[in-house]
Amino acid sequence: MKTILNRLINQESISTEEAKNVLVNISKGEYNQSQIASFLTVYMMRSITTQELMGFRDALLDLCIPVDLNDFNAIDLCGTGGDGKDTFNISTLASFVTAGAGVHVSKHGNYGVSSACGSSNVLEFLGVKFSNDIDFLKTCLDKAGICVLHAPLFHPAMKHVAPIRRELGVKTFFNMLGPMVNPSFPKNQMVGVFSLELLRQYSYLYQNTDKNYSIVHALDGYDEISLTGASKLSSNKGDVVVNPKDFGVEKLHQDAIHGGDSVKTSAKIFTHVLLGQGTEAQNNVVCANAAIAISTVKNNTIQEAFSEAKESLMSGKAKKSFDKLVELSK
Repeated sequence: MKTILNRLINQESISTEEAKNVLVNISKGEYNQSQIASFLTVYMMRSITTQELMGFRDALLDLCIPVDLNDFNAIDLCGTGGDGKDTFNISTLASFVTAGAGVHVSKHGNYGVSSACGSSNVLEFLGVKFSNDIDFLKTCLDKAGICVLHAPLFHPAMKHVAPIRRELGVKTFFNMLGPMVNPSFPKNQMVGVFSLELLRQYSYLYQNTDKNYSIVHALDGYDEISLTGASKLSSNKGDVVVNPKDFGVEKLHQDAIHGGDSVKTSAKIFTHVLLGQGTEAQNNVVCANAAIAISTVKNNTIQEAFSEAKESLMSGKAKKSFDKLVELSK
């Protein structure tokens, strides 16, 4: 590790194989906490290369507990986090809206590190049980249209990193990896990323897979479709810029989609939106992100998918999906 750290501190990069080996060695407990913290910190000071990102991804996928959910043709809606915007749990809500619209979702998530409330925080607070039992996950997909893959249950190799990430409390390259290491290896993926550079890297990595994907970044910094301005969308079909008018809605002010500053307040917003009691801005931003997911799987237009998402939310189908998941958790 000392040699690798010296190279990184000298602004050198490491190869895909070296990056993969470092994470494998971390999982074996071969480095002390100070070395791991230093390794994470280096990547806060300099950009990660595509080759390094590829190596980290490959290591986590090799080390994870895989779960075969291919029969469901599911999609994962997952953001990198780390955009510093403190929105409410948009992609998590969009996951239930997507499920309510008849598209299966295998939602990969974790507790918040750089935000007040990650997807796992709010779901656990509201009664969702986390499990890596394959039969339970398949039952959830079959009856609720969605299952939740809580990252620590599938990535036990990262137990040496989790406490350090918590103590650092800022985004690390693990934020970049989250959406890429879903243990069910879904064929469909909708990813929100916190920078244009990361969107470019994700696009490059996904082009070399058989995934059906959509990667989004709001040009004013959000790791999701924010409707506060234009967003870049990269997919199998190419790159486009998406505006609020493409969804048939008005541009939003940033404060309209600000989230709770605690798990309790985040859960309150979450519940209000699912009940159809969210503000128009909250409803629209959730449905816009669900629309990208629906469109990715169904290959329909963004406006058609947005209509399906709105119907799922306002008819109560999204809430029904959530309620069923909670019921199955008991």
